[in-house]
Amino acid sequence: MNNIPQFHQRLTSDEIDLFELFHAIWKQKKWVIGCTILAGLLGVGYAFLAPRVYQVSSVLRPAAINELDALNRSEVYKLPPGDALAKVGAQLESYHSRLGFFRANPALFEDLKRPGQSLEQSFEAFNSNAINLVMPDSKKSDAVNNAYLRLEMQYPEGIDGAAILNGFVDYAIAQERNQIGADLKVIVNNRLNELKGRIDAARNNYEKGKASKIARLLEADQVQRARLQDELTALRLQMKMERTNRLAELAEAISIARSVGIKNPTTPLSMGGDALNGSNQVMRTVVTNQKAPLYFMGTEVLEAERAALQQRTNDDFTNSRVAEIAKELRMLDTNREVEVLNSRKNEDMFLSDVEPLWAEEARLRSLNIDMSALKLVTVDRQAQASPNPIKPRVGIIIALSVVAGLMLGILMVLIRHFVQVRRAIGPFSVFEDRQLPHQ
Repeated sequence: MNNIPQFHQRLTSDEIDLFELFHAIWKQKKWVIGCTILAGLLGVGYAFLAPRVYQVSSVLRPAAINELDALNRSEVYKLPPGDALAKVGAQLESYHSRLGFFRANPALFEDLKRPGQSLEQSFEAFNSNAINLVMPDSKKSDAVNNAYLRLEMQYPEGIDGAAILNGFVDYAIAQERNQIGADLKVIVNNRLNELKGRIDAARNNYEKGKASKIARLLEADQVQRARLQDELTALRLQMKMERTNRLAELAEAISIARSVGIKNPTTPLSMGGDALNGSNQVMRTVVTNQKAPLYFMGTEVLEAERAALQQRTNDDFTNSRVAEIAKELRMLDTNREVEVLNSRKNEDMFLSDVEPLWAEEARLRSLNIDMSALKLVTVDRQAQASPNPIKPRVGIIIALSVVAGLMLGILMVLIRHFVQVRRAIGPFSVFEDRQLPHQ
């Protein structure tokens, strides 16, 4: 009875005898081999029956500078090769672009449709799992010099993945080219509208300046005409007053001449030389700076002048300034400068500072960039169909299944072994519990 506790103690020890475990596994090696073969067969079945998944890829790189030279030389739209590659990348990653290609090419995606799914649902499954865009890390120093885009696509067997990927790349490039063409057209139209607005503003300024100049010229003519009319009126009044004064002088002189008895023109010397009338040999010479009184003209001359002045109805001929004023008024009837301004046929020729605007407008209208020949990116590598699938990986699956089967078999054997040991320990534990009080 003393050996029983020792045996129980040996069986219940916490230490695990590896040799004993290996011996237990070896005794039940059929279970291990069976689980391994079964798991291997399952792995082989899955590896050869699972749907084949293939992968294709396409690499895009920046276009050469000369490919974008026509667009950049337009001075309207600047597009460096790096920016063009980034725009195409954004188009490749765009949901709208992918959906548009999906809808435009239903024949390529016919095998992707599932019963009971709409077109958008089938596309969602394809878009979320099939296409992946890989870009260089922008944090690396050589990311700018080695810029590229790699588009990868995974597809099941029976789908022409290379045609889909190449078609999608061409579609995205065409979409971006159309977008750039539309942007260029909008920019050119905006520039033309801006130039038109500036030319219209210059034309409006010219028309306002012209109207203002004509108004100033006509106003100056009116002022000058009014001044001449005032001067003519004043001059006629002056001549009328002078004629009135002259008539008064003549009346006074006639009265004096009658009282003195001077009928014909004479001089003071002649009137005082009656004493020398008998001598015919005397010559009289009078030098004086004094004007002879008017009445010495005699009544006949003075009355004749007075009659003429009384019959006069217009004094304009007596002053040369009247004729000059009439000429100036006649000159003011037509302003030749205003007439020339109003008779201009092509007034745009007289606009100021618009020659550069016209030149820029003509240059923009003559832009003829062939957008169909615009090469945004270089397709460095087109997608090529691969004969070998990437999924499933037959070798790895079989190896993993064999390993899993081996581990499962060992686990089952160990479980059986520990269960048997537990059952063997059970009777000795009961016996020991009953004998302990008698010791």
